[in-house]
Amino acid sequence: MSEEPEKAAWRGGPSQLVNLPAFVASAVVAMIFFVVGPRFPEIQNYIMLGALIPALWAGWKWLTVRCHRFEISTERLKMFEGVLNRSVDEIELYRVKDTQIQQPILYRLFGLGHVILETSDRSHPKATLNAIKDPREVGEILRREVESLRDKKRVREVDFDESGDSEFGDEIG
Repeated sequence: MSEEPEKAAWRGGPSQLVNLPAFVASAVVAMIFFVVGPRFPEIQNYIMLGALIPALWAGWKWLTVRCHRFEISTERLKMFEGVLNRSVDEIELYRVKDTQIQQPILYRLFGLGHVILETSDRSHPKATLNAIKDPREVGEILRREVESLRDKKRVREVDFDESGDSEFGDEIG
């Protein structure tokens, strides 16, 4: 039996909108430095240099979001993050139990949202695809790939409650 190669179904990353508070705060602090600087001519250059700090912080925030990427393939969800040190977390798609779409009002205005996954993966019981474009479409792609992989691998998810009953009402014993 030949295995089909894994193919990417969707790739994306969070929007820079998640950095809006950091960008606004950086701009306000930099403006304060520019307003205060001319009032002290003898140390004006040092004060103006201080405006570089919030600009560097905003640049770092931009870069961390830019380096955060998600990939849904036919077998796994891969989450890449890190600027200097890169980490890749993977969740097997057949472990996805439930998805939830959240669209806060500000994100909805820009067509963004979060896709939150509940999984049976021990290292990632909850995974979030944060501030992505077209979250409903991504959720649908994810659902389709999860069902396809479960059928292919003949895997089913069965939940048990605290009493030991399965979702089908059969007593374990």
